[in-house]
Amino acid sequence: MKIKEAIEKGAIDLKVENIDTPKLKARMLMQFVLNKPRQHIIVNDMEELTPQDEKKYFIGIQKLRNHIPIEHITNQKEFMKLNFFVNEDVLIPRQDTETLVEEVIKIAKASKDREILDLCTGSGAIAVSLAKYTEESQITAIDISKEALKIAKKNAVNNQVENKITWLQSDLFKNISSKKFDIIVSNPPYIKRDIIKTLDKDVQKEPKIALDGGYDGLDFYRKIIKNAYQYLKYNGYLCLEIGYDQKIDVIELLENAEYRDIYCKKDMYGNDRVIVAKNVF
Repeated sequence: MKIKEAIEKGAIDLKVENIDTPKLKARMLMQFVLNKPRQHIIVNDMEELTPQDEKKYFIGIQKLRNHIPIEHITNQKEFMKLNFFVNEDVLIPRQDTETLVEEVIKIAKASKDREILDLCTGSGAIAVSLAKYTEESQITAIDISKEALKIAKKNAVNNQVENKITWLQSDLFKNISSKKFDIIVSNPPYIKRDIIKTLDKDVQKEPKIALDGGYDGLDFYRKIIKNAYQYLKYNGYLCLEIGYDQKIDVIELLENAEYRDIYCKKDMYGNDRVIVAKNVF
């Protein structure tokens, strides 16, 4: 079977199962199987696949039909123009989160001292990106999951920033010393518990611990906002990713905790996505 024929058949098989972007995923899978870039696949699409590659490709198509995320098959995800290894132990980085990282980079570059704490680091996408794009920063990255931290460390090494990040297994602030930071950043679990079962099936394949924000989706915001001031320097910044409908609730939590200079940033789709506040204690 030729490359073009396999991709066309793969896309049809995915479309039958109502898989999103079937043509794109069929082509991405072929790139992974052949270990070739997109341009190579386009130029050489009339080449015959070896029996081994054809078999591997359609095994991958079947996994996609079973709603396994393409990123879990290829173990690859691009974020902030960097390559990240991902698997079933970590949340797949989303483009929405780049809005959060870009805002933290902007804040960090305007400051002389750049001690940054990343809570719920997962794959390390935020911590690694900040280490890569803010040269003078030192990052402390925390996750409760030992498996997630292994992946995050791997991504730091792959992106050559391992010397700029300190990793710590902790349930939020539990195992942190009395050190204070210029910026605390977090993309915490924020999906309402009852909503998770209604999400796309491929999203449901991701770790529940990285999705479940409690009954109202605000559990982690309450914990972080309640305790963050103890670990922030005076006028330090708390930067949080939020769900598209959580702006009012999270701002109210911040105002009640007496944070100041609160503002919201929208993502590229026009959804409320990032809340930033200053600590005044």
